[in-house]
Amino acid sequence: MTSQHQKQESVWDVTESPSIKTYTLPNFRDLPQIQEISEEKQFEMEVVGNVLPFKTNNYVVEQLIDWNNIPNDPIFVLTFPQKGMLLPHHYEKMASTLKEGADRKKIQEVANEIRLQLNPHPAGQMELNVPTLKDGTKLYGMQHKYKETCLFFPSQSQTCHAYCTFCFRWPQFVGMDEMKFAMKEGEQLVQYLREHPEISDVLFTGGDPMIMKAKIFSSYIDTLLEADLANLKTIRIGTKALSYWPYKFLTDDDAKQSLEMFERITNKGKHVAIMAHFNHLVELSTGSVKEAIKLVRNTGAQIRTQSPVLAHINDDANMWAEMWRKQVQLGCIPYYMFVVRDTGAQHYFGISLVKAYELFREAYKKVSGLGRTVRGPSMSATPGKVLVDGTPIINGKKVISLRFLQGRNPDWVQKPFFAEYDEKAIWLDELKPAFEEKFFFEDELKAKYNIQK
Repeated sequence: MTSQHQKQESVWDVTESPSIKTYTLPNFRDLPQIQEISEEKQFEMEVVGNVLPFKTNNYVVEQLIDWNNIPNDPIFVLTFPQKGMLLPHHYEKMASTLKEGADRKKIQEVANEIRLQLNPHPAGQMELNVPTLKDGTKLYGMQHKYKETCLFFPSQSQTCHAYCTFCFRWPQFVGMDEMKFAMKEGEQLVQYLREHPEISDVLFTGGDPMIMKAKIFSSYIDTLLEADLANLKTIRIGTKALSYWPYKFLTDDDAKQSLEMFERITNKGKHVAIMAHFNHLVELSTGSVKEAIKLVRNTGAQIRTQSPVLAHINDDANMWAEMWRKQVQLGCIPYYMFVVRDTGAQHYFGISLVKAYELFREAYKKVSGLGRTVRGPSMSATPGKVLVDGTPIINGKKVISLRFLQGRNPDWVQKPFFAEYDEKAIWLDELKPAFEEKFFFEDELKAKYNIQK
């Protein structure tokens, strides 16, 4: 392991039983490590943190961040606001507002004005993915984009143990209630699943479902299990808890109940898939995360891992290869390398699709077949999950090869299509067809949803 990628690995100490301490805008300056940073840099964090969500905790601060490598430490960039995360004119607008001594209401008004310019709900989440019951009830706490899978947003999971600075769900956390996805009750979820027998997978997401107390989360799970839905095969749980607070499964007062909940699902004959977010190898270095992974796997749950490729954090093929190898060693299944979504601080974190593909290929060729379960780089775009599949030369012309891993129309899946070679493009809507006037799916997308690619 190279020191630039990973801190010294530690062993789980069974006497280790911390309580979570959260750091946000009001108290982040209390951290001794932050007090070592210049007041100018602290103010920059305050400016950005008034627009984009900011929250970290004592585990991240004490065990994951290398404070001797500030400001370049990847976990520091992943969890603490950086000036470049706002466009210059947005930064100046908020900085001026704070320097003027504006009141809380004015700061919030300026923040919301900026936020609305950051494409808060990409890929048609609000307009296209919200499902409806047969009686006409719109289910704003759910999304149903792909035939087999629906997403469920419990109202109590609209936060996380710490926030990722790149998170595409940032509107969930900044107090803009009209932009939230949340549902309080599980009965409507059951009703929707009964009305849609094509759905086999339910993905609990948020925020982070593992922020909920086990008693609350179990009420949702038990409602699903008691309904005895033949079509429901898999319950997925999207979570960063393993990375940001592994004590959720080790020593929190509901750790045992959380693990027992996973066991109940598997005992009922359903599959539990923990969709774990690991953005850097460092997050796999502590004894507590390794022990937590072991306990989760002992319940019969499988852990699949995913992350976007991020400038300033993990745009390094060697790190990805090491991370995938470590995940396989710990019994996890590498699942996705994503492209940063077209929202929030995309300009700061995004890398070109060509570079993302080259990085993926370089990392992929360094791992064994067990690590090659991973797919990527993949864009979760409006029409579906689009994979960058290479940069071949066709009839003497270099192009970008693409294909759908998931599509709004399932018939689009696995169909190759080609875009003009473009070393600067970082998202699907920046690409132009290589051999035709339009991509094959555009007319249907426009006719059915009245949208361009």
